[in-house]
Amino acid sequence: MAAEFANLGLTGTERGIYTVLIFIIAYGFVMAEEFTGLRKSKPVILVAGIIWAHAAVLASNAGVSVEAVHEAFEFNLKEYAELMLFLLVAMTYINAMAERDVFEALRSWLVRKQFGYRKLFWITGVITFFLSAVADNLTSALLVGAVVMAVGKNNEKFVTIGFVNLVVAANAGGAFSPFGDITTLMVWQAGYAEFFDFFKLFVPSAVNYLVPAVFMYMAVPDERPEATHEEAVQMKPGAIQVCALFLLTIVTAVSFKQFLHLPPFMGMMTGLSFLLIYGFRLKLLYHSDENDPFDIFNKVRDAEWDTLFFFFGVVFAVGGLGYIGYLELLSGAMYDGLGQTGANILVGILSAIVDNIPVMFAVLSMNLDMDLYQWLLVTLTAGVGGSMLSIGSAAGVALMGQSKHKYTFFSHLKWTPAIAGGYAASIFVHYLVNG
Repeated sequence: MAAEFANLGLTGTERGIYTVLIFIIAYGFVMAEEFTGLRKSKPVILVAGIIWAHAAVLASNAGVSVEAVHEAFEFNLKEYAELMLFLLVAMTYINAMAERDVFEALRSWLVRKQFGYRKLFWITGVITFFLSAVADNLTSALLVGAVVMAVGKNNEKFVTIGFVNLVVAANAGGAFSPFGDITTLMVWQAGYAEFFDFFKLFVPSAVNYLVPAVFMYMAVPDERPEATHEEAVQMKPGAIQVCALFLLTIVTAVSFKQFLHLPPFMGMMTGLSFLLIYGFRLKLLYHSDENDPFDIFNKVRDAEWDTLFFFFGVVFAVGGLGYIGYLELLSGAMYDGLGQTGANILVGILSAIVDNIPVMFAVLSMNLDMDLYQWLLVTLTAGVGGSMLSIGSAAGVALMGQSKHKYTFFSHLKWTPAIAGGYAASIFVHYLVNG
């Protein structure tokens, strides 16, 4: 991912400082999304345009050619396009599986089994941990969160602890798989680690989840939810086939990268064609059933566009600041000042306050010379660091909205010391296992 163009080195100019200030203001709006209702993509797209406008003026005043500015701009465009197309396919598959009632059938089964709260605490946590390695952490937390809300509707304490458990599990599960988190996907696509390298983080990720889970388990009510008489949900025709095609798509993406040395998004787009063709077959088979229409382009429409546009704003805003010279300045302060291990641990702490996507994109844009151990360390810390605060990850923010005020910033903060203990333990285990 290393950029071949030189940055402007104009961090001391008034115009340069102004771009940093407006980025900080825009990010304030992102962090306040829960309170303002303003989608996080809107301020960062605006600020990305403003930053690049100022970068272009600075470049012109410094006598930099238009071609050189375009080269820097197009570098960011390439980075965004590759990741956006990859994520769009993954989101489309998840939406197709949801529409075929795959996740609703799982929720129905768990509710009907009448497990006790303590058993449900572990079942929902473990499912989320492994599900987020394939689906992203946001989707996993929301899907299993519906189960926790359904069985714990009369027990606020279980919902509160259950949601904290889901946030930790979703972020930890996403850290050991290139498909589990946008940050791991970025490191994989940038070529700093191969697909199977990420599975070295499985044990540290499991420790990151288990340490706080053990403490939280002690506080889970030792009771059984009230009996429900919910009927079993049957999956729609083609549900199993859609799941199988998703797994085949993952294999295709990995094969394109490992054997053909092509970007993984090309394998994902090829996998999307599997779903497009199978969707056409489903429409032919069930065209007379007006209650069961299957239009794959509706699944594309229902992708998380706010996340994709937010990612656009982040890539171009951070890329613009990097072109002005601020990432080189930040790299010197963090990695030269603290050393690689110290800086990579700090990255995880920062991602509890600021979303991990801009933090990781900034790290990747610094052109750091780190070995695999350090790249895996920063992948781990950026992935799981957001669990320490409810606003530190998309999963936490989404569950606060889903919980109807049962899970809040402060109810999560109560468990931050235990989660921080898991964070420290996972770093130590990474050192023992992979050091």
